[in-house]
Amino acid sequence: MRNVTLTDIFQHPSAQKYLNRSGLVHAIATAYHAFSLAKDFGVDPDLATKAALLHDIGHYTWYTNGQWDYSLYKENDIHAIKGAERAHKLLIQLGEDPRKAKEIALAILLHTDSYLPKGQLDLLPLQRVVALADEADEEPGGMHHYRSLDIKTALSRIKKLDRLVDAQYETENLKHSV
Repeated sequence: MRNVTLTDIFQHPSAQKYLNRSGLVHAIATAYHAFSLAKDFGVDPDLATKAALLHDIGHYTWYTNGQWDYSLYKENDIHAIKGAERAHKLLIQLGEDPRKAKEIALAILLHTDSYLPKGQLDLLPLQRVVALADEADEEPGGMHHYRSLDIKTALSRIKKLDRLVDAQYETENLKHSV
C-alpha cells in the first residue's frame, strides 16, 4: 500500500512549480524509465518512480544577458542538493513514510555527480536506477528540460504510471500469497 501516489505529488502546488521549472516532460519520461529499470535492479517501483519524477526539482535557471547559459549552469550547479531537500519536505508534507522519503531524497541527491569532486560513487540500486533513468532521457545542452506538455496530458501520463506501479504491487502480492 502506498501512502502517497505520483498523482498526489504532481498535484501539489510546490511540485507543480518546480516540475514546470525543471522540465515536466523530462520528469515524467524519467519516471517511466525508472519504472522499467526498477525490476531489473530489484528496486521498489514506487520509490524509483517518485525519485525519478522529482529528481530535478532543485534546478535553478542560470542566465547571462537574458539567455540560458548552459556552461554557467554546469559550472555552478547544485540542483541535486536543493532537489533532495525539496523532495524530502514535500513527501513528508504529503504523508510519505519518513524512511521512504529519506531513500527517495538520497536517490535525488546522488542522481548526478556534476556537483561533486571527480571520483567514483558506489551507488545503491535505487540511486543507480534514478541516475540511469535520467541519462536515458538526456539531450545535448540540457534541451531535455525544455520540451513542453499541457497539464491535462501530463496528469494523464502520471495517472497511468500510478496504475502501472499499483499493478506491479498487486502482481508481487499475488506471488507472495501463493
